[in-house]
Amino acid sequence: MKRRVLKFGGSSVADFTKIKNIAAMLKRRVDEGEQLIVVVSAMGKTTDLLMENVQSLTTTPRDQELALLLTTGEQQTVSYLSMVLNDIGVASRSMTGYQAGIKTIGHHLKSKIAEINPAVFDHAFETYDVIVVAGFQGINDNYELTTLGRGGSDTTAVALAASNATPCEIYTDVDGVYATDPRILSRAKRLDVVSYEEMMEMSALGADVLETRSVELAKNYDIPIYLGRTLSNVKGTWIMPNSEILEKKAVTGVALDKHMMHITISYPLSDDRLLTQLFTALDKGAINVDMISQIVNVEGLQLSFSIKDSDIHQISDILENLSVSFSALDYKINETYVKISLIGSGMRDMSGVASKAFITLINAKIPFYQTTTSEISISYVIDAQNGDRAVQTLYDAFEI
Repeated sequence: MKRRVLKFGGSSVADFTKIKNIAAMLKRRVDEGEQLIVVVSAMGKTTDLLMENVQSLTTTPRDQELALLLTTGEQQTVSYLSMVLNDIGVASRSMTGYQAGIKTIGHHLKSKIAEINPAVFDHAFETYDVIVVAGFQGINDNYELTTLGRGGSDTTAVALAASNATPCEIYTDVDGVYATDPRILSRAKRLDVVSYEEMMEMSALGADVLETRSVELAKNYDIPIYLGRTLSNVKGTWIMPNSEILEKKAVTGVALDKHMMHITISYPLSDDRLLTQLFTALDKGAINVDMISQIVNVEGLQLSFSIKDSDIHQISDILENLSVSFSALDYKINETYVKISLIGSGMRDMSGVASKAFITLINAKIPFYQTTTSEISISYVIDAQNGDRAVQTLYDAFEI
């Protein structure tokens, strides 16, 4: 029998009516001869509500306790969906991440999947037609429940697809991958196909569709991903190897990251000890540094970098601690910037993209404060108030 992995996001399972509709669709696919591994997120805003409860109790929860609490959201969903499936005649079993054999390593709240045992599913499918797995979670070597961080359910689904050597279908509340956020630009074009590299850049640079880790995992194991709207007949987007895409544009999309902070630190001396302590602390806190630039001159050291705004408390503590050891340290945390990026695999072979982007922003009187590039992307830090206008300006300039 053909085995498939499907994932449904929180908005897709937000209420019992939606869960019942998904169960009916899964039954049709089982009747057509498929074995289904179904990964689900917590219902609607369940995780947000759990975090609100925590904040009303304490400002410093232990990571182990917080991870244990956050896994309960997905566990509710797998139980509900499996109950409905069994009610309509589909042999189904629900599994936590631990029961599914998902072993993790690293930080309790930002763990990485180390191993999945596919034999768990081979054995389960001897009895059941659908295995409903709680996304976003696993278990470490100390038998502690862990969570996979932002977008963890996508990562769970792709990892399960890789371990079972099958494509991964991810269903959410959007029709697919768009050239830019349709909430910002309503006429944005939906893309039929996107390369792994482009999708990874889009995700890393602010496109709130798939988490970077899940796409990277798919690329490493050559697992095609289909992204589409739940229970919709509208064609979605396939994410696949670049070699299978015939037509490559210089710019495929524009991404706007509103969930970032820009950090600038200054010190009158070029001191390797400062940088060593800073980046050691960032690594220990599992804080992902994105854009980074450094200047050393007669005035000393100036370092600028960007991180996710969810790490505000950790970065504040790190910088305050550094100030104790380096009394002349000056730093600024700016939360009024956003990052806009152009992405396209065609940049490898086409010249003039960077110069056109610079001139476009200058002519539109949109100042930028930091610029970084990769092989297939160009990113600018700009004022948040100019974010939406910059998206439209660049989208039109490159005729995306």
